[in-house]
Amino acid sequence: MSSEISAASHRWEQILQELLGLGEVSVDRLADHFSVSAATIRRDLKELERQGLLRRNHGGAAPVTPMLYEPFRHLSSFQEQEQKCVAEKRRIGLTAASLISDNEIIAIGAGTTTTLLARCIRHRRGITIVTNAVNIAMELSHLPEIKVSMTGGFLSGDWFALVGDEAQRTVNETFFDKAFIGVDGAHGEHGMTTNYPDQAAIHRAMMRQARQRIVLADHRKIGAVGRSLIWPTNDTDKLITDESTTDAAIAAFTAKEIVVLRA
Repeated sequence: MSSEISAASHRWEQILQELLGLGEVSVDRLADHFSVSAATIRRDLKELERQGLLRRNHGGAAPVTPMLYEPFRHLSSFQEQEQKCVAEKRRIGLTAASLISDNEIIAIGAGTTTTLLARCIRHRRGITIVTNAVNIAMELSHLPEIKVSMTGGFLSGDWFALVGDEAQRTVNETFFDKAFIGVDGAHGEHGMTTNYPDQAAIHRAMMRQARQRIVLADHRKIGAVGRSLIWPTNDTDKLITDESTTDAAIAAFTAKEIVVLRA
């Protein structure tokens, strides 16, 4: 019986990885992939839905659609940004999630790409998340195996970001295994930047307090420069981008011994 449970648990993990990477999965495809019956896959999907990790549909499953942005339905900035390069951001988030180990303390900055990272760890265990993003905290708040702490501070517009002195004080009192931030620009010489100065300060604090500093940036951000510096390029450990980022663009970072991952 224990071997059956172990096999099912491994299969669930793989199903969620497929779902996060592709955006949807089908019963038939999963049955072929795992060499099990369609009935077995349907039971798997039913259990994962019970855990709140996916939503079953006709013939397969889709990610859980967040119901937490309803009050912001008519504030379109976040939603519009979230839909830009959404497939690339999903793969970046999945790659970033693979770098997180159980029992680590992780800082996650506000942003659309980091939101997708947060959705990729919903099934993980024993992780503590510190974030200045109200939406990320809400999406992870009901998961018993993930501990979520918010920075406090002032809410910055419709980006769900908490900023200000209180937010920075909270971050400065914590040491993180890893910090993950999104950016508006990742430049080989001018550093990791944002167009929002108040968010730059809190994300800079996260990077300063982390043993490993990881930047998430789709190809549109590579080579761009925002208004405010978050962190210098040469003190960044990893950059996760997508396959559309060229070798020439990546060279500016690898020359500074930054590990670049193309999702």
